[in-house]
Amino acid sequence: MKTNTIVVCFTINGEKKELQIPAAISALELIRDVLELKGTKEGCGIGECGACTIVVDGKAVNACLMFAAQLDGCEVMTVEGLSPAEGLHPIQQAFVDRHAVQCGFCTPGILMSTQALLMETPHPDRQQIINAVAGNLCRCTGYQSILGAVEDAAAGGLKGKSRQKTF
Repeated sequence: MKTNTIVVCFTINGEKKELQIPAAISALELIRDVLELKGTKEGCGIGECGACTIVVDGKAVNACLMFAAQLDGCEVMTVEGLSPAEGLHPIQQAFVDRHAVQCGFCTPGILMSTQALLMETPHPDRQQIINAVAGNLCRCTGYQSILGAVEDAAAGGLKGKSRQKTF
């Protein structure tokens, strides 16, 4: 059986890509298997856990629910694009400072949900934070340290900035 392929052009973590890929793969498969960016995780595969959260054109989305073809023409950020060349991004530092990481499986998705929130709302209130991370499940914590870390990142003046370039 012949596999149909398509060409997708998009920017991921500030780098332009033009790839010929199988037409039916998910954005998650493209990111993990083709581009080998392993920070985006598959948890449930049905959009319930948030482990695969990426930022597409400024919005948090579940990569497991998107076809890779839907990324065509988009600006994509994964957790690998969050960190500056040296050190940690303010969101990551806030998570370290607040001990908001246990096993770490859910952390990349929560970081990306936080990034999308702070890009849109630089100084969110507690309810906006709760709403933003509601789609990210963590089996290890009681969420209080996570919510506190997001509040700290917002208070630190992130203002939606990252190292990602815009084209």
